[in-house]
Amino acid sequence: MTPASGGTADAWLLVLAVIAPAACVPLALALGERGARWLALALAPAGVALAAAITAAVWRRGDALVYVLGGWAPPLGIALRADGLSAAMLLTTAVVIGAAALYARADLDPGRGAPESRASFLFWPLLLTTWAGLNAVFVGSDLFHLFVALELLTFGAVPLVCLDGRPATIAAALRYLLFALAGSLLYLLGTGLLYGVYGTLDVVLLAERVRVEPTARIAAALMTAGLLAKVALFPLHLWLPPAHAGAPPAASAVLSALVVKGSFVLIVRLWLDALPGLATPAAAQLLAALGAAAIVFGSVLALRQARLKLLVAYSTVAQVGYLFLAFPLASATQLGSAAWTGGILQAVSHAVAKAAMFLSAGLIAKALGHDRIDGLAGVGRALPKTLFAFGLAGLSLMGLPPSGGFMAKWLLLRAAIDGGQWWWALVILAGGMFTGGYVFRVVARALASTGEPPTLRSPVPRHLEALVLALALLSVAIGLLPFASFGLLQIGRPS
Repeated sequence: MTPASGGTADAWLLVLAVIAPAACVPLALALGERGARWLALALAPAGVALAAAITAAVWRRGDALVYVLGGWAPPLGIALRADGLSAAMLLTTAVVIGAAALYARADLDPGRGAPESRASFLFWPLLLTTWAGLNAVFVGSDLFHLFVALELLTFGAVPLVCLDGRPATIAAALRYLLFALAGSLLYLLGTGLLYGVYGTLDVVLLAERVRVEPTARIAAALMTAGLLAKVALFPLHLWLPPAHAGAPPAASAVLSALVVKGSFVLIVRLWLDALPGLATPAAAQLLAALGAAAIVFGSVLALRQARLKLLVAYSTVAQVGYLFLAFPLASATQLGSAAWTGGILQAVSHAVAKAAMFLSAGLIAKALGHDRIDGLAGVGRALPKTLFAFGLAGLSLMGLPPSGGFMAKWLLLRAAIDGGQWWWALVILAGGMFTGGYVFRVVARALASTGEPPTLRSPVPRHLEALVLALALLSVAIGLLPFASFGLLQIGRPS
């Protein structure tokens, strides 16, 4: 394997980002539950350091890192590529995976001397598989290689839903699998059409060769529909709430914060990098319309939920919608760079905030023995740090200053107003009010006075409360970063 022409010695880090978690999967299966757990926990800080090194290299170069596998340049070979979007998602993934691993270490530990359970053993290799799949998606630049990465991600993520083996979670996992496989089939049909016409699936070469013609339009439509099913964009969201709400808290955090973002990043690569000529204003408006419907529909259903984890899951349906508002704003306004930055910041801030919310919900459910919202009275006194973390993460989802969610939504709002697309500004503002409604509903109920604090069935470890609070604080701290630091996200941005 050799660096691409014009590359640097740092480019080999891209290979390591994919190989390291993937190589640990068979080792984790061989080591058993405790060995796999310590292997994943040891890899977590190394993964954060590796993602930070890739981010620093991209920032230092001011250009994308490219690595050609085996010395065979595209279209004969495959190149790995990391730009500002890739670097941000790699770093976010490493942080959330590390937090989920620390949480699962305590939550899924069978206890000293107890036999290992299916959940406590399988979680670790599945987590590593999901991590490898995500990293492969973020650095891939060949549409078939990206298909393989998506399948790896799917087969790591789906079993995480049904680790407890309950009929309800198995049904949720099967529904997730059916949507994912249907999406993969549509995506693969599209790649076949593109390869048959243009003789390559490399993103850079496709951008040079593709023409606006019926075959390319059909391929783009098929691939987009398949990816939207994996993202769970309305109305293809039916699999997401039961899957994310039924999984263990650590798995829910990874699924909601990261897994759906993999397919979204691939939609960005497809429309803005590989097939820029097909990204018409009408297509961008259609994607944004679906995003707006997701914001409204997901928020309304979140308000109606009786269970805390289902509320947080429907919140994901709504928050994913904001990502698609960036398409018409980034392509049709002079502030396209602001919309692009806002879209990526939404993906990053949502990932951190949603991980904090799911892990907080998991602590509350374990302490009380249930997650019924009507039964949360007094939780604010019993678990003040956990509830504070939940509220802080909700503040970021609402888009209130000084959070990362505020910075993301402000940039999208600014692009919508300055670009004359005021209707998207109304959607953004309405979505923030809806989010405030369901977050306030939970916090208000948890702070309700009951005379005596509720009896906790299980004590909550202090280090886990500190963990979820750290994630929530990070979701706010993103909005306090110097604006110049967001220049990283412009590196490699499609023109």
